[in-house]
Amino acid sequence: MTPAVEVPVERNYLDAETGIKSWLLTLDHKRIGLLYVASVTVLFFIGGFFALLMRLQLLEPYGWLVGPQIYNKLFTMHGIIMVWFFLIPSIPNTLGNFFIPMMIGAKDVAFPKLNLLSWYIFNLAAFVALYSMIRGGVDTGWTFYTPFSTGFSTTYVSTAALGVFISGFSSILTGLNFIVTIHRMRAPGLTWFRLPLFIWSHYATSIILVLATPVLAITLLMVMVERIFRVGIYDPALGGDPVLFQHMFWFYSHPAVYIMVLPAMAVISELVPTFSRKPLFGYKFVAFASIAIAAIGFLVWGHHMFVAGQSMYSALAFSFLSYLVAVPSAIKVFNWSATMYKGSISWDTPMLYAIGFIGLFTVGGMTGLFLAALGIDVHVTDTYFVIAHFHYIMVGGTVMGYLGGMHYFWPKITGKLYWEPLAKLSALIVFLGFNLTFFPQFILGYMGMPRRYAAYAPEFHMLNVLSTAGASILGVGYVLPLLYLTWSWRYGKPAGPNPWRATGLEWQTPSPPPRENFEETPVVTRGPYDFGGLREELRLG
Repeated sequence: MTPAVEVPVERNYLDAETGIKSWLLTLDHKRIGLLYVASVTVLFFIGGFFALLMRLQLLEPYGWLVGPQIYNKLFTMHGIIMVWFFLIPSIPNTLGNFFIPMMIGAKDVAFPKLNLLSWYIFNLAAFVALYSMIRGGVDTGWTFYTPFSTGFSTTYVSTAALGVFISGFSSILTGLNFIVTIHRMRAPGLTWFRLPLFIWSHYATSIILVLATPVLAITLLMVMVERIFRVGIYDPALGGDPVLFQHMFWFYSHPAVYIMVLPAMAVISELVPTFSRKPLFGYKFVAFASIAIAAIGFLVWGHHMFVAGQSMYSALAFSFLSYLVAVPSAIKVFNWSATMYKGSISWDTPMLYAIGFIGLFTVGGMTGLFLAALGIDVHVTDTYFVIAHFHYIMVGGTVMGYLGGMHYFWPKITGKLYWEPLAKLSALIVFLGFNLTFFPQFILGYMGMPRRYAAYAPEFHMLNVLSTAGASILGVGYVLPLLYLTWSWRYGKPAGPNPWRATGLEWQTPSPPPRENFEETPVVTRGPYDFGGLREELRLG
């Protein structure tokens, strides 16, 4: 990377314009990223509230808080909000929006107006989905499985599906914007193999967003058409095929897992070298692993359908491909571990989240191999084993990556430092609370406890009590960052331009950054994670 770019004193992006109108009509990618932070934070805690009610319900074997019908609505709305309105947009639309242009030496994204439009579409979609909850909720599960969603459910399925349908347009616009920005707006000298791995992962994510999201949109549109006009598409009573829905839904939804996880991997690929003070081991392997995950991810949807009636030959093919997609993920884990080996590791809060991510994601990935094996999958299908695996990937992976990224980039976003001891305590609470919540669910699933039930057999009681206790601890761990990060924005100590002594272009500007990031377009002369070059610059400085 180039030496620090000299930027004259000017108003930063936070102070460049004032007033609510300036924020609501802004075309600055950094402000739009913060608007997304506000939106997804509110939605995260709404989805988390539904999860809290579910865990309270399961404190007793036969339930005590709500009836089965309300419980169905709780886990459905929890899934819809968390998957489409937090996990998918959490990192790309927030940290990606803020830092992709800065990391490639650009002044903004390629299409600023489309960027702002995507935020408005996202909020419209969230409002429509929440409106379905206010009107009475949805009881189909977040997967909208047919024919229940098209013929039997009397809840507000079409409204919730419409909300998810609308959100797809926001995802597509964001993906297109990132692809064009990365292709066309890189600084001079910033070749593909000088790009930070944050950019590689978001590029792969954007490809999935653009190619897979239309399939989900069409799938849910046909659910609404069949439900409203009684056209036979999925409902066998009308001449349709419910397995067709599963093929189309999971063709999108398994790549969507990587829409959620690849950006978290992008964050970890920045944190590990920075806090190990070493270049990332096997840079090109990690870069190509992101592309491989995006490509192979489109070929494994059938492992969600091992018990849905597909042929044995199809099941064997999908089983093999599901094992294959684990290879590029394993490459990343091994290379992160090799980077830390004999590194000068700093145990700052972002690094704690990175190490937590690696541990939890590894458990989630290894248990995914159990679900890819036909014999074991038949046994644990629709049990809490699947719930535990999914949350180790999504929450243990995506949320840990998001929190790690927010703590890493917070000094650059706000120009302020947070209180490190409390942040470290919060990271520890999140890690312990998460494992206490979800590890018992692996055992529950292996013992045969089905998911999505409002009651359960008494022999599962103790493990459910542990899981609910863990959820309470996890909730505390999630609330703490909201409090101390908000406090630090007003009262924190000044951070300086590069508190972590990182190497990326984004750290070569003041904190907070100026409106257009760089006064002059930087020229890149070396690859990423060149800590030897950084030390030489600091010595000469």
